[in-house]
Amino acid sequence: MDLKLSGRRVLITGGSKGIGEACARVFLAEGCSIVLIARDAARLSATAAALGEGNRVMTHAADLSADSERERLAAAFPDIDILVNNAGAIPAGGLLDLSMETWDQAWALKVMGYIHLTKLYLAGMKERGSGVIVNIIGGAGRSPRYDYVCGGTGNAALMAFTGAVGGRSVEWGVRVFGVNPAQTRTDRIISLSKTRAKIKFGDEARWEEMLTGLPLNRLIEPDEIANAAAFLASPACGYVSGTVLDVDGGGAFRG
Repeated sequence: MDLKLSGRRVLITGGSKGIGEACARVFLAEGCSIVLIARDAARLSATAAALGEGNRVMTHAADLSADSERERLAAAFPDIDILVNNAGAIPAGGLLDLSMETWDQAWALKVMGYIHLTKLYLAGMKERGSGVIVNIIGGAGRSPRYDYVCGGTGNAALMAFTGAVGGRSVEWGVRVFGVNPAQTRTDRIISLSKTRAKIKFGDEARWEEMLTGLPLNRLIEPDEIANAAAFLASPACGYVSGTVLDVDGGGAFRG
């Protein structure tokens, strides 16, 4: 299916691996040009080389937990048609397990990072009268759990933010929406599962026991999240704004 995205300029944060890398593959396949953002310049270069699309892939190393780095990014790449906010690695743990410094650091990257980049890019999109902002959030915002309280609370905030901004942005020709992945096959799901296993069993080696009973008996593949993001960002879904799509295999209704 031709999503009519050819020629669009897409900026993807957290673009060196996982869902971000999958988004890059999907948008490239639709004829877009890509800017990948992550902290690790070497990892970014390796990802860009693996994608193999020459001058349609650019990279920019930045620590998006810092205001100044977000502003530097927006100044370097101002003319973006689609922003995919994806960077973030909020740790697992209960309220009594996590320091306030951990909360501050985690939210600086994901929560405030999404909010600030949306603000920076929305201004230019409003002026041009077009644009799309995709927030890759997380299912824990819909179904918060104590052992992921920092992430669940942050995701819930981003869901509210997406609805508030996406409800108004359409007046300026800009769509803002979110995608909530559930447990997806990335490096991150392993690290989260190890933390949860350590809390529950006192042994992180039992992390695979945290991934039983999944819908369809499997993890979500990163490309499935990327496909959803690209489809919703395309003109085929041109009336979608303010909403957050749960991609969880019906997990929220399984008890």
